[in-house]
Amino acid sequence: MRRFLFIVPLVLFLGLIVYFFVALRPGYDPTLLPSAMIGKPVPTFDLPGPPAPPAYAGPPVKLGIATRDLVGRVVVVNFFASWCIPCRAEAPVLLGLGPMANVPVIGIAYKDKPSDAVGFLNEYGNPFVAIGLDESGRTGIDFGVYGVPETYVIDKHGIIRLRYVGALTAEVVAREILPLVRQLQAQS
Repeated sequence: MRRFLFIVPLVLFLGLIVYFFVALRPGYDPTLLPSAMIGKPVPTFDLPGPPAPPAYAGPPVKLGIATRDLVGRVVVVNFFASWCIPCRAEAPVLLGLGPMANVPVIGIAYKDKPSDAVGFLNEYGNPFVAIGLDESGRTGIDFGVYGVPETYVIDKHGIIRLRYVGALTAEVVAREILPLVRQLQAQS
């Protein structure tokens, strides 16, 4: 019994050393979350849209989206929510992303009430050409969403090519999103 009490702290201490060795190695980025969905087709889903579109001066917004809407062209899908503070910070970046990259940006309101999602878009602007409501969170789970905001780049064949966790910034768009979107758009 005494030997066991001596070994437990030693094993815990060795476990901490291994953890710090891995976490502190050069090039390790704890903000990168691996996704099993990269390189795989988007999950099958069919989401309703809000009952009323957000106030929007641009072209009409498609209310409701499904898997078929993500095939045939490069698209960016953004999971957002009205209760999400980082979503507010990324709103101006999303507003410029579609026109800058010449890519449709599709929004999925994650675990949000329809009226709250529309209110959010009315307040912060609507960057989306289509909006779906994932009130239960099931579609988000199928995509592998940990939390909002999360952004996905999907190629013409409906294959997920990039997952970005967290609020988009102008730097992230310039460094990661735009080059990939342009590369995928250039592919036939």
